Amino acid sequence: MTDINKRHDEYDKEHCWQYDIRLNNINSDITEAIKAGLTENEILSLNASDFSIQFEEKGKILQEVKAFIIRHEWLGRIGLYPTHFFTARYKGILAGVVIMDMPNAFSKMLGEDTKKVERLISRGACVSWSPKNLASTLISFAMKWMVANTEYRLFSAYSDPAAKELGTIYQACNFYYIGQKSGATAQFKIKNGRWVSDRYFRSRSVYKRMAKEHEVDWQRDWQDGDKVKFDLMPEEIAKSIKQWSKDFMMSCEKRKIKPKHKYVYVLGCDKRETKKLRKLFLSRNKVFDYPKIRGK
Repeated sequence: MTDINKRHDEYDKEHCWQYDIRLNNINSDITEAIKAGLTENEILSLNASDFSIQFEEKGKILQEVKAFIIRHEWLGRIGLYPTHFFTARYKGILAGVVIMDMPNAFSKMLGEDTKKVERLISRGACVSWSPKNLASTLISFAMKWMVANTEYRLFSAYSDPAAKELGTIYQACNFYYIGQKSGATAQFKIKNGRWVSDRYFRSRSVYKRMAKEHEVDWQRDWQDGDKVKFDLMPEEIAKSIKQWSKDFMMSCEKRKIKPKHKYVYVLGCDKRETKKLRKLFLSRNKVFDYPKIRGK
């Protein structure tokens, strides 16, 4: 797999990085599928409707999904705060994944309460031999499931020009395009050579590490899953942990990055709610024509 740390400087192919992974994996993916009992003719004749698409509990499939994303998704890792997992399988073989995550930063695209209804499509990938429309089918299923089973109604997604991404799948799903002005403006290099955004330094794992390094005993009630409850800490400890994390970030090598394309889909539980929410969204946000030129 290509080293993602080099993507900003060295990726110069005409097609997007995600498609390049598909091209590189096709032979080995087909070989593995045949070993699993499929035939080449069967693989070549598949349609999106042939796949079983479903929501799956995070705890039951996390490791399987991690391995799939490492192999098939250009970022090669799942996000910091994944909340919902969706899969596409054919005869039990994992062929596609979509992951919903907490947004990088909560918006006000639908007003002050947007954070209660917003989720980020943080990762998505399909095996190289899957039909081209499986990705869009999987994304559409995921959003409809979220609306039917949760309070979420607004779904955002990013496409990275550094990876020659345009957001073709989001365009195919009729997302709103709100411009190329989103995402982090800088990344920081941590010890293992990985480049991360400033969000990494506000994660539970980093806060806990900072506490440990400064001999602060982390209490169980200071966290709820991935969320850190600073309001339950002594004020001085909370302040110190935040500062240590900030100091850690500032000690890392830093580089500027280009803003990303951002797409948004608004969906209600029925036509009436959808119409109401989309009208509200369009009254508060400027929508642009889809980008057509790849590159940085």
